Amino acid sequence: MDIPWLEIAGLTAAALSAVAAAGSWKSARTSNATAVAVARIEQDRWHADLLPKFQISIERAEGDRATLSVRLVGPLPLCHLDEIRIAIVSSDDMSRVAQLAGSPSQEELDAQVWGPLLFTRGADGADANGQTVSPFSLEVGTGRPFSIERTRPPHWQEGEDRDRRWRDQWANMPMRLVLTCKREGFKTWTVPCEVEVPESARVRWLG
Repeated sequence: MDIPWLEIAGLTAAALSAVAAAGSWKSARTSNATAVAVARIEQDRWHADLLPKFQISIERAEGDRATLSVRLVGPLPLCHLDEIRIAIVSSDDMSRVAQLAGSPSQEELDAQVWGPLLFTRGADGADANGQTVSPFSLEVGTGRPFSIERTRPPHWQEGEDRDRRWRDQWANMPMRLVLTCKREGFKTWTVPCEVEVPESARVRWLG
């Protein structure tokens, strides 16, 4: 019986070609996945390097009001932010959840600013609770002021000395902020910040 060597050689070559093609496809797929992973790592590193840096201080305290100065100081390669949102958050670490019937509702608890200062209602696009202001943009090296004022005790607190107790509660506490920053082409940055209340303002407000 004649052995069809030519057919066998052809089938063998085809099989080897198929194996080579499969290996090439697998290698290309692996290389592509590696390239995507490297690109993601590089993007995350660049995002971290461009984390916005702010210089925030309380200035020009007069009466119950003061000015919150917000400056975008870096990093220089960031150039600018398209949108910055500022929110005041609780100055302590307590969790306030409505529990008992007749006690303040969760909506009332969430509406109260639990800290020494809030945004002046009606100024800078501040919301009704004084917790946020209208979004704004900044170039690196620039800033803008916001009107702030001393907080008042919630309406459900009782007692003739409630104002004094409220002031004492926040006398040595910072103003805590969370800044949410956006720039086209990048993921959002979230920057928490604690702003110390100047001694001169604390003395004036406690007096």
